[in-house]
Amino acid sequence: MVHWMRKMPRKKKQTRTRDQLLESCLAAFIRAGTLDLSLDTLAKVVGISKRMLVHYFGGRDAIEEMAMSLLEDRLRARFRASAFPAGASLRSVLSALWQQTTSAESRGVVLLTMDLTRRSWSGSKRARKFFEEQRRLWSDMLREFLPDPTAVETLLQLYQGSMLVYLVTGDRERGRRALERFIATESTPPPRPRQ
Repeated sequence: MVHWMRKMPRKKKQTRTRDQLLESCLAAFIRAGTLDLSLDTLAKVVGISKRMLVHYFGGRDAIEEMAMSLLEDRLRARFRASAFPAGASLRSVLSALWQQTTSAESRGVVLLTMDLTRRSWSGSKRARKFFEEQRRLWSDMLREFLPDPTAVETLLQLYQGSMLVYLVTGDRERGRRALERFIATESTPPPRPRQ
């Protein structure tokens, strides 16, 4: 007796592109809040073998480099002056930025950015480049709402310090109040000279 065997449908092999894998790697770094994931851990989280990660990217340093570049692109698109309505005030811009960067959804990105800042302090040239690019990006954006370069530098320092306090304490209000005080001093006209 001859049996006609039907071929069982094969499961479609899910293949991911290199870009999709990079997206998954960046998402894993953001969830962890650090680049300090072993290749084994990264492969497990991404759902691919360590060998395939190395095949696609050439090694750990290349994965980190590409993930930092992708993160830079994302942040550049997110934090730009044109993302705010025309004529927006410094107060409304800072309020929106503070709300966004202290939201629960942004915590991983903020932690990852702080991790890269820590790496730049430790001598990583690539992390230093990332840090400098972020400072330039924020400076360019803020100069649209605060033309004085010295005030922009002061504001950046205040913002970074407020973020650090927020990350340590979880208190969003302290940073918000500090930013409000800064805005109040910038909005106050300079005293008139005595006659």
